[in-house]
Parts: sequence; C-alpha cells; structure tokens
Amino acid sequence: MIDNNNKTTQIFDHQINITLQQRLQQILTDLQLDDAPAGGAVVVYQAGECIAQASVGMARPEMSWQPDTLAINFSTGKGILATLVHILVSQQMLDYDQPIAHYWPAFSAQNKGNITLRSVMSHQANLFSIQSIDVDSEALLDWDQMLNKVAAMPITAPDHGELYDSVYSALVYGWVLGGLIEAVTEMSLAEALRYYLTEPLGIADSCYFGVPENKVNQVARLAKDFEASNEAGSQLRHKRHKPTLKADTQSTLRTYASLPSYTCWQQQALMDGKAADLSSDDEQNALPILDTAHINRLYFNTSQLNLKNYKAALIPAGKQAIDYHSRETLQAIIPAANGVASAQALATIYTMLANGGTWQGHTFINSATFEQLSKPQVTGLDAVMPANMDWRLGYHRLFSLCQHTDSEEVDVNKQGFGHMGYNGSVAWCDPERQLSFAFIHNFDTTMLNDVRQFALTEAVLNLVDSELSKR
Repeated sequence: MIDNNNKTTQIFDHQINITLQQRLQQILTDLQLDDAPAGGAVVVYQAGECIAQASVGMARPEMSWQPDTLAINFSTGKGILATLVHILVSQQMLDYDQPIAHYWPAFSAQNKGNITLRSVMSHQANLFSIQSIDVDSEALLDWDQMLNKVAAMPITAPDHGELYDSVYSALVYGWVLGGLIEAVTEMSLAEALRYYLTEPLGIADSCYFGVPENKVNQVARLAKDFEASNEAGSQLRHKRHKPTLKADTQSTLRTYASLPSYTCWQQQALMDGKAADLSSDDEQNALPILDTAHINRLYFNTSQLNLKNYKAALIPAGKQAIDYHSRETLQAIIPAANGVASAQALATIYTMLANGGTWQGHTFINSATFEQLSKPQVTGLDAVMPANMDWRLGYHRLFSLCQHTDSEEVDVNKQGFGHMGYNGSVAWCDPERQLSFAFIHNFDTTMLNDVRQFALTEAVLNLVDSELSKR
C-alpha cells in the first residue's frame, strides 16, 4: 500500500513520488471524461523503480481498475512478442538477418524463402494483408490452422507502395513471429513467453497470449457489456459494434484545455495549418480551441490514411466480425491483436528495456542485440498507419510532440520506443530517461478517435522533466 502522507519530493529516490503520482491521478481522472464507469490504469517506472501509478473507473461491474488489472490491449501486445524475440536473438537462437524459412521450412512457400526476421519486425516484408488469406472468424481462433495458412500465404504489395517505406502488419505479424518462436524453442508460445520473459520478470500471472480459463473473469470488459451475460456469465447479449466518434462536450473541451500539453498542441496546430476551421479562445493570440479530432490529427494525419491498405491489414475478408472481448477470443492465441496484460506487467517489461535489456541483475538482452533492436529501420510514411512510425525492430517511435523546442532537431535514434494498440492503449520506454510507461483501459475507443494515450504520454514526460530540472 502507498502511504499518501509520506510525501517524496525526489524523483530518483527509487520510490513512489507522491507529487508526481497525485498529478498523474488527477489527469487520469479528468481524462475519464464522459465515459464513466469505464476507466483505466497508468504505471510509470524510472531507473527500475515504480515512481507513480494511477487508476480510475470500473474494469468490470464488480471490479475497480487497479495497476494489476488485466485487460485486452490489442497491438500493444506486439511489443511483448517482439521483446521475446529479442531475448531469443540475444541467446543466439535467432538471427535478425537469417531467413525465417531457415528455422521454419514451410514458411518458404509462395516465394517467401528469403524473407528475414529483420524485414518482418520492421514491417518491410509485405506480409500485411489478412485479406490475402482465406479465413473466417472461426479460423482466426485456431492457432495451428492459422500457422499453416500464414506459412502458405503470398507476399502482397500495398496499394501505391511507391509512396511508403513500410507497411504495418497489423494481424499477420503475430502468427509469423509466434510460429517462428515455437519452431526455435520447441515450446508452445505460452510456454516460451513464460519461460524466457514473464516468469523471470515476475509477471507470469499477468501477461498472456491466450488467457487461462481461471483468469478470463478477471479481464476488464467494455462498460456497455457490464449488464450482458447468460447463465455462464460469458456471452454478450448483442453483437459488437465498432466504437463511434461522439461529439465533444464543453466539459471535455475544458479538460483538454487544462492539460499540460494543451498550449503545445495549439501551437502545433497553428504550425501544421490544421486549425483553420477552429474558433479561437484568445483573439489577440489567435490560439485555437482544440477538440478530440484535431488533437488526434496532430499525431495521426488521417488525410494520409490509405483506406485500402488499412482494411487489408486489419479486416479479414469474412463477413462476421470477431469479438475480441468474448471468452472464446480471449482464450485464443492471436498474438498481434489479443495480448492481455496488466499495466504493471507492461511497465515492467519496458522497464527492462529502458535499462538496456537488464532487470534486477539479470541480462535478458545483451548490449549488441539491444543496439540493433532500438535503432530505427525506416523513417518514412507507413502504408497502413497514417504517420511516420520510425519502426525499430518490433516497436514504433514514442509519439510525443512537446518535449523539444522549435529550434531543436529531434534525433530519431535517441527517441523512446514502444507499441500502441487499436483501442489506444500503449506501453513505451525512453532509455535516455530510464523511463517506462504503460496505459491500458476499457474505454470504447480506437487509436484514431481518442487522445488519452497522447495526453498521458505528454503529461508524464513533462512532469518527469520538470522534476529533473528542479534538481
């Protein structure tokens, strides 16, 4: 338990910083916006120690959000999968530049014999189209069947491929890396994850690809499903619908205006020319009033979204949509999309990465491997994600706009890195600050119509840097 009366003022004392934690708690509470009872959790580590954690709202009707609450985090789990691969590379079980077919011979089908691990992890292999594979929602839940189908899949160039430097493999990626991991470890993916990563980190009971039966009822649900149950308490009463963008209330706009990054966002919107259609809150300074859509567009320029590529990467050709929150799907293995973990577990993984691959005296990833995994492989526009993702090996850049002055050039090589999920969850590390961060939730949103991950990331970086400047 945290004693809120025992105030800590130094951020590097390797203990909870109450000032930082209270500010983070307030920001997270404010960012609940109009979506109660839904909520989420944030955990921040620095120099190997938890310095702040916060939670708000309900994860299930009978369960409030806590740092150790389990949730489905969609593609945020890709960072976990990538980290496991890097451990295997560090142990010389894998090589980034060796063809995947060297370890998994069936993968050589359809001219894929020369595709390397590096090209897959940096999203340059043109193995992104789930629509190029004949699958339905039932097949997607069958691990062995999907491994066979992915091994036999063709290479597919993206639409207008000449415009892009990478093509994000939103779903296929997980089966490629998962099948490779099983081939070289001779273990199931769950066994390998536990043996090489989660058990040594002490998070084996809070990080999964395929949730055990006895854990399913501990996973956060969407608030709109809180009342949905049958006699087993596991089925929804209605079909899943995609999140819809709702109009911002005046309360939401006031919350945004109170965030530490708001002025930065306003200035960025003016520089980017994305605020011409917005009213001003200050005629003299002409600073625009920003809503959810405009803030999100500062990070994801949806005018650059190639809808054909986006659908090919994320939407299987089958007509029946998959319900990622159902018991059946939670227990399936879809590593690129249905990773389940707590904020505490994610922050722990990224703490190890923030410390260059070591944790409590144990080396998970050696320095040579870490240097490779953290180096950007591409810097141009992605064919699926409407942004420059600056892909490392399995991670994208840390999405922050506000941590440098206008005169400073951003050194891509020194940026933090991590992975976000479809719903706007995210986990990242910043090795220069020895900082790690995780945010997970059960808000009914997507990364393209929400700003919480960006607001919290900017706030944490701002607060940590402010503490540093006081020293």
